[in-house]
Amino acid sequence: MSKDAVTTASAASRTDAAQTPADAGDAGYSKDLKARHINMIAIGGAIGTGLFLGAGGRLNSAGPGLALAYLVCGVFAFFVVRALGELVVYRPSSGSFVSYAREFLGEKGAFVAGWAYFLNWSTTGIADITAIALYTHYWSFFTDIPQWVLALIALAIVLVVNLISVKIFGEMEFWFSIIKVAALVAFMLIGIFLLVTQQPVGGETPGLHVITENGGWFPVGVMPLVIVMQGVVFAYASLELVGVAAGETAEPQKIVPRAVNSIMWRVGLFYVGSVVLLALLLPGSMYSGDESPFVTVLSKIGVPAAGDVMNLVVLTAAMSSLNSGLYSTGRILRSMAMAGSAPKFTARMNRSKVPYGGIMLTSAVCVAGVGLNFLMPEKAFEIVLNVASIGIITTWVTIMVCHLAFVRRAKQGLVERPKFRLPGSPVTEIVTIVFLLSVLVLMWQDPEIGRRTLYLIPVIAAAMVGGWFAVRKKVAQNELDKSYDELGIK
Repeated sequence: MSKDAVTTASAASRTDAAQTPADAGDAGYSKDLKARHINMIAIGGAIGTGLFLGAGGRLNSAGPGLALAYLVCGVFAFFVVRALGELVVYRPSSGSFVSYAREFLGEKGAFVAGWAYFLNWSTTGIADITAIALYTHYWSFFTDIPQWVLALIALAIVLVVNLISVKIFGEMEFWFSIIKVAALVAFMLIGIFLLVTQQPVGGETPGLHVITENGGWFPVGVMPLVIVMQGVVFAYASLELVGVAAGETAEPQKIVPRAVNSIMWRVGLFYVGSVVLLALLLPGSMYSGDESPFVTVLSKIGVPAAGDVMNLVVLTAAMSSLNSGLYSTGRILRSMAMAGSAPKFTARMNRSKVPYGGIMLTSAVCVAGVGLNFLMPEKAFEIVLNVASIGIITTWVTIMVCHLAFVRRAKQGLVERPKFRLPGSPVTEIVTIVFLLSVLVLMWQDPEIGRRTLYLIPVIAAAMVGGWFAVRKKVAQNELDKSYDELGIK
């Protein structure tokens, strides 16, 4: 039988088979993540250093209008997760959007999606271990320990946790999220109390007049608000982790819709609500990018050890992000390796059903980040954060393009959309994609950081093209072998 005949027969076989093809990369996982793990992973993905630390500098540069930026970006982030949630209900997969890209966009789409996500999380991992080292230096006991040593210790701890079992990962994320949520709720209760009782904060009586008397919602105009959009989008990165984790839970069709639907009000409450509260308590000029805005407020009212408590919280947020990055890239790389577009060793699993190969590859890149901390400790965080922003925008655009293709196939009667759907399709996907691409365009307005980041896009694109040409024969052979297996030909 000729190869063309095999390919044609294989296509017919797949059409006659189940409408939702299984991903070879999904085999072998345990289903140890519970509903509480998925729910808290969803919360944890919406709360991180982007709020705990980043909001201070953005309030200073953009003013109270930052709340609007968080709201707008939050809405689009919700659309992305809702689209991914629909795909998860259609077919749960630990390969998540890479698996969906393979099904709806082909192997090239899966290749770009997977390696862009790896770029995002491996560089975010470097940012996380850098942040952990910086936060640890806050305490005098650790001041004399070099930054790169602390970064290496943090990486080793989280790596071991990820390699033990998915259940340990879930528990770690659960408690990390509990700490973050508890800290935010406690602060918001304190802030509301200060507003209601009109207790002075740093000599300033809180209220709406703090905003109106200091230049209003946009004290320095709209453009500074537009420029910080890149950082605000990055603050929501890891929301898509819900889709990856769904592959290791027993009832994804039941659990994921609840977790996804809860994200929107959490965004409104925790991000928008806390930023508005911060703006009502102190003028934006009193916040700084060098200190958590929550620490700034608490220190102004004389709360003992406020800095220590909040530093512990932002340290927890960074550890949570690193934990999530190792987890998700391990699963994504395994899905790619099974298709031939990632190194073969990244498909390996240990006795605990953990894809240790992919986790170790991400950790290896993070070790390079330890070296960056050694060579350029003051610039390491800024360098990798910008690269990561390109990765997350690429990932989110891929998710929306996959959803567009999925809806198109559903209209053709090739697949069936679940009841849990992204509203407003295809307008919602198109508007979201335009918004995400516009963020890249707006980055050009920031010559110091944004423009330098955009210069990296041609380099990354060239690396993607070169990488695809390096693996395309292997991917094609893998597809052919799969076709033979389906037809029972040896």
